[in-house]
Amino acid sequence: MEDSRDEPAQVVARVCAIDIGKAGLVACVRVPHPTNPGRRVQEVREYASVTPALLALADWLRCERVELVAMEATSAYWKPVFYLLEAEGFQCWLLNAKHVKNVPGRPKTDRLDAIWLAKVMERGMCRPSLVHPKPVRRLRDLTRYRRSLVRDQTREKQRLEKILEDAQIKLDSVISDLHGVSGRQMLQAMIDGQRNPTILAELARGVMRRKIPQLREALTGHFDDHHALICATMLRRIDTLTADIAELDARIEQMIAPHAETLNTLDEITGVGLRSAQEIIAELGVDMTVFPTAAHLVSWAKFSPIDATSAGRHKGNSTGKGNPWLAATLGEVVAGISRTNTFLGERYRRLARRRGKKRAIVALGNSVLTIVWHLLSDPNTHYQDLGPNYYESKISQRRRQRDLIRQLEHLTGQKVTLQPPPELLAAA
Repeated sequence: MEDSRDEPAQVVARVCAIDIGKAGLVACVRVPHPTNPGRRVQEVREYASVTPALLALADWLRCERVELVAMEATSAYWKPVFYLLEAEGFQCWLLNAKHVKNVPGRPKTDRLDAIWLAKVMERGMCRPSLVHPKPVRRLRDLTRYRRSLVRDQTREKQRLEKILEDAQIKLDSVISDLHGVSGRQMLQAMIDGQRNPTILAELARGVMRRKIPQLREALTGHFDDHHALICATMLRRIDTLTADIAELDARIEQMIAPHAETLNTLDEITGVGLRSAQEIIAELGVDMTVFPTAAHLVSWAKFSPIDATSAGRHKGNSTGKGNPWLAATLGEVVAGISRTNTFLGERYRRLARRRGKKRAIVALGNSVLTIVWHLLSDPNTHYQDLGPNYYESKISQRRRQRDLIRQLEHLTGQKVTLQPPPELLAAA
């Protein structure tokens, strides 16, 4: 090992920092000097990223009695290293590369990056990112893959609609669900060679038979064998994706069964369904001790406003890039909330009028995460809606009067003055 220069007292005595690549990694171990107190020694080694090499790395770290191992979150390459060392009994930290960036102007190599990361770690100048336990990680893999398949299925359905438009078939203008019983029967009949709109319209079922005249007009077009070939391929892909999604649903329900009570508690929140609750648990876990307060959770998810002030001037700023999968789930939840006659629904509409829809979505996502934190932190807590009139009950009559006058002046462009009714004037 090579002797390093005198440095301030460290927080962690024996550390290892790893700079990870796809095919290999560079590990730097820094430990106290065996004879000179207050001095440090370090050694840098290179390993391949295959399992036998990682096991050899674990043996080396065990011989050096390393207390803490840290690595940057480099793509997905950190996962096998992190998981293997974690299984070998080491305390591992995953670090945000933005938080441990080296001083600008310095040379940059894998070796120097590993040394710098080790120095940052031993002084306690970084904090770890959240890495869920293995059961939650596996549940998260399933929910994320299911969402990806749902997106693929939606894209395929949209492609099918465009092909029908190309053939001048306006079926989706009459049928709300093109892939319902009636719609699928008509599509399959056209693929099988039936082109007569009158016969196709008679395939309608249930309440759809009331629209037979409109269906005849919508099914009149120039659908031919070319369109039939493409539509048949698209329908097969949609059916395959539907079967795969159903299989994932069953597996997710099996894995989330131990948290059934938590799932039902989250389902009480306005706009949160069972699928959204599953995704929230998969992304956040059920242990809220990793977030000391609800504000910590909101900040981690990047749904909290950021104050950007310079020279006394407030500047616009985004909330930052957080978990895109959690953000997608919260976006769907907020979309459902916005159509409800509830406290959260009224909150969204009030904010959308004053601040715009995008800011209202972020604010509602903030509120939902705050509610989720409280529900997961205390199993005895349940969600109770405050009602759409909550804000009205908290606003004074004089303030409400002033707001209505301002709105009326904005609509009419005229000055509005309130006067008491004639009977009150006569009494005076």
